[in-house]
Amino acid sequence: MRNMILDEGIRLDGRHTTEIRPIWCEVGYLPCAHGSAIFTRGETQSLSTVTLGTKLDEKQIDEVLVKGTEQFVLHYNFPPFSTGEARASRGLSRREIGHGEENPYAVRVVSDILESNGSSSMATVCAGTLALMDAGVKIKKPVSGIAMGLITDTKTGKYAILSDILGDEDHLGDMDFKVTGTKDGITATQMDIKVD
Repeated sequence: MRNMILDEGIRLDGRHTTEIRPIWCEVGYLPCAHGSAIFTRGETQSLSTVTLGTKLDEKQIDEVLVKGTEQFVLHYNFPPFSTGEARASRGLSRREIGHGEENPYAVRVVSDILESNGSSSMATVCAGTLALMDAGVKIKKPVSGIAMGLITDTKTGKYAILSDILGDEDHLGDMDFKVTGTKDGITATQMDIKVD
């Protein structure tokens, strides 16, 4: 896989390094939710819902050093079936841990990953933004995200930067760089580097 990308510029699914997978999305997908959206990029799909509540519905924080409430909560659900695994869903995995505007109400966004072949957290960003807009939440600017990758060969000095990485490109590649932003610039980044 690495040699094919570095030598021929062709990826596992036939795309060139700068190409992204086809995108399909729809808002109002679940008619009974305050807001909902489904976002699909290639074989990665997020179904996100938004529930609005009052101040009484805010998440209560009661930890040793921190007490208070959270007005915005994101639940990121990554069930085993989304990657074709057959196992019981018990507790949180590494994927669900580490993913939480000024509004007069509590906002809960739930992203259920229905299928995953790379960049599911960025599908969550895209679907979450669409669902917030579907619910009528006044966001400052729509946000979207994509995962970039890197393949390097230290012996030859060759490298390739990949747009919209697949799961195998994440696993076998040298970097997973998630970036989100608006039309005006970058809003957040997260990087996993696997080389020196």
